[in-house]
Amino acid sequence: MVVDGEIWVGTTKEGEGVFLLPQMANRHGLIAGATGTGKTVTLKVLAESFSDLGVPVFMADVKGDIAGIMKKGTESADMQARIERFGLSERGFAYQGYPVTFWDVFGEKGIQLRTTISEMGPMLLSRILGLNDLQSSLMTIAFKIADDNDLLLIDTKDLKALLSYIAEHNKEFSEEYGNIAKASINTITRAVVALELEGGETFFGETALNITDWFSTGEGGRGMIHILDSESLISNGKLYSTFLLWLLSELFETLPEVGDLEKPKMVFFFDEAHLLFNGAPKVLLEKIEQVVKLIRSKGVGVYFCTQNPRDIPDGVLAQLGNKIEHALHAYTPAEQKAVKAAAMSFRENPDFDTYEAIMALGTGEAVISFLNEDGTPGICEQAAILPPRCSFGSISDAERDHAIKASMLYSKYAKAIDPDSAYEFLQRMGLEEEARREEEKEQELADKEAAKQAAAEEKAAAKAAERAEREKEREKQKEANVRKRAVKSVGSSVAGTVGREVGKSVGSKFGKFGKTLGGNVGASLGRGILSTLFKS
Repeated sequence: MVVDGEIWVGTTKEGEGVFLLPQMANRHGLIAGATGTGKTVTLKVLAESFSDLGVPVFMADVKGDIAGIMKKGTESADMQARIERFGLSERGFAYQGYPVTFWDVFGEKGIQLRTTISEMGPMLLSRILGLNDLQSSLMTIAFKIADDNDLLLIDTKDLKALLSYIAEHNKEFSEEYGNIAKASINTITRAVVALELEGGETFFGETALNITDWFSTGEGGRGMIHILDSESLISNGKLYSTFLLWLLSELFETLPEVGDLEKPKMVFFFDEAHLLFNGAPKVLLEKIEQVVKLIRSKGVGVYFCTQNPRDIPDGVLAQLGNKIEHALHAYTPAEQKAVKAAAMSFRENPDFDTYEAIMALGTGEAVISFLNEDGTPGICEQAAILPPRCSFGSISDAERDHAIKASMLYSKYAKAIDPDSAYEFLQRMGLEEEARREEEKEQELADKEAAKQAAAEEKAAAKAAERAEREKEREKQKEANVRKRAVKSVGSSVAGTVGREVGKSVGSKFGKFGKTLGGNVGASLGRGILSTLFKS
């Protein structure tokens, strides 16, 4: 409740009010306490007050009981007793509901809240997927490859297409980006498929949230209270915490530096904050600490709500100047040590023992310490938390549906858009590569066929030339044989005639018989001599 420009949170046993200064609200805060000690009521009281100041608020509704902030509270004996106890009637207390916009990453109990793979970034995405250090490094390389090739990573099918492309061309990419094991890429792809089965297809896509849409006011200039339904989301602790961290990072990256303001530009409540730090790698813890340190200068206040302060790392806890500690239970030495550590984080009040006070607090009571005007921690006070002006309970499905569709942002984010991105680009590239490979294959076959045809033609030509040469040789041989036979015939005839004449001349001396015999012998001798001469 806002009184004289300050946020009235509770009242001490002595009737003194405990106030949070709006100008110190962006110094962040902690709301801690065991289950059932009143943390949800405290969240509502703070959210109402910031809204009354015109400051937009973000809250995660883990149990479904935050949604009742849209409805005004109802009169009851218990509420009447509280009003009288705190003297609220004199302060103008009245029941009222607050302007609310419901969001849901699954699009079931709120306006569809989406982001893109590129906006989530490799570090947070690796945490969602549960990747180890090596796989996280490969995810970073994948994002670098996408950036270098102007590939838009909008949804999970874009990421899978990119990973598949990298796996197919891992040898080429390894030369420039270092060793890329195909088996590791396949492991990341399986993690993406598992995320899709958990609903990842719905919250990665367009239209992605424009965080500036959250800087709006409702009726009467009250700040809009943006509620993320997290009843289903909380079942996946890594997904829940990483998504909220992304929202915080978006605020940090989007908003300009503004320095110290009279009141925050926005207040971000992180319920079940221990999930943010469970199992977070060192590099992520460093990023969280950096964001918490620096986002104050952007005018954003961050309030972590958890069961025990020890859930928050010391580096982050040191940045939380405003503290509301509900009751803690300590049944073991370790738990007692944790309570003592929580008590020691407060500026001591000499009127009571902080450790004993925290252990003895009742429901709706807390040990509170807010920052003074000069930024120093105030002395802690034991106080009872004011009741909210809104309903304690939840809302019906019909009331929620009406609020969702009545929002001015509903039409902007209701319909999913599938733009031309990495999946389509790589698909076209794949078709082009396939067409090119097919063309190269056809050309290779054509070249082989042409070479085969040329070889066949060359072989046929060689055979034809060989046949022609043999035919030519045969013709030459034939001509030689003809000439040889002709010469032989003529020579034989001449030699025979000459021989017979010689033989007859010689044989005539021996009579008629000798003449005949001499002629025949002379002819044979003459032919033999002539044949020998031709052969030689």
